[in-house]
Amino acid sequence: MRFHQANVPLAEQAGSLTPSPLGGGCEEQAFRDRSSPVQAFELSTLDFERSAQFVVWRDSFAPMLELTGTDNARETFRGQQTLWDLGNLLFAQISTDALGFTSLPGHVRREPLDHWTITLLKSGRIRTDCARRTFSAGPGEVQIHALGRSYAGDVSTSEMLMLFVPRDFSHETAVALSAAELSKLDTGMGHLFSDYLVGLANRLPMLTKAEIPGLITATHAMVLACVSPSADNIAAADEPISTVLLEKARQFVQKRLFDPDLASEAVRRELGISRTRLYNLFEPFGGVMHYIQHRRLLGAHSSLTNPDDQRLILEIAEKHGFSDGAEFSRAFKRAFGYSPSDARRGGKGSLPCPQDRRRHDCPAVGRLGVLLR
Repeated sequence: MRFHQANVPLAEQAGSLTPSPLGGGCEEQAFRDRSSPVQAFELSTLDFERSAQFVVWRDSFAPMLELTGTDNARETFRGQQTLWDLGNLLFAQISTDALGFTSLPGHVRREPLDHWTITLLKSGRIRTDCARRTFSAGPGEVQIHALGRSYAGDVSTSEMLMLFVPRDFSHETAVALSAAELSKLDTGMGHLFSDYLVGLANRLPMLTKAEIPGLITATHAMVLACVSPSADNIAAADEPISTVLLEKARQFVQKRLFDPDLASEAVRRELGISRTRLYNLFEPFGGVMHYIQHRRLLGAHSSLTNPDDQRLILEIAEKHGFSDGAEFSRAFKRAFGYSPSDARRGGKGSLPCPQDRRRHDCPAVGRLGVLLR
């Protein structure tokens, strides 16, 4: 059985950073189209008979690569891909069994594709043999290939994220990616771009079509800042870089929430940024230590309102980094408007409001604050 993805083309060549305006049709239909979620296209080889599974997978990549099975290929071949067509870009989430690959030189290319692929390995390894060298990448590393250039290699059973960028996406990206093609981004900015791709994969299912132009602009800035990190490129990508850094900081703080030695310097080292950049990044949150304390208070609040957690309030406070019970009570009341004892009396996981400790009885004007807490 042969599977053909005619309805899921690679992102078309684009000369600008924003998709062309919506065409004809009524304004209401256009609004519905723009507010609808970004469509995902999925393919799984397990939906096909065993004898056809590798053929299906090979054919899905035929416009860009020649795939070959390995000597130890199993009877069942597992491959799964989810594609998001972003107009000027294509983003893919792929898992595959081990295989070999060979690029298709320009004169035998089956489709007029002239793209770069930016690939992040989430698991497994990829080895690429070029004319003059060989390079490999493992989990967390980003590599850049150019469709139409000559190379070959192999991939182990892997999970990966791939961003396809057409050559005429922009002149700046063409210059940057040409200089970096057939290599991996083994730099601090390269690792930052891997975090960006992971965040993109997590958020794409929640984005709407109306948000695609902003996403393309942010991705364009990130490619320039991380592949060709000049001062101007990094400055242009300040907003998406800050978003990635904050998410990385949040994960780090949450992982070490109970560590009494967790402080701003540990966060700075984890992010690999200067003290000035760290200060500017957390200024809206009142500083790093205020942010850490608030995350600890949220954790303590969760424990106090959990009916299955019968620890003493002071024990919960100490677990969340407060050695002084009075200090904990004052900080808790400043953050939530009621005491730790009030939170415990609310019980059963509800978040009490200051008036009567019950969410559903809070005045509508105060409900948002209660829910956000």
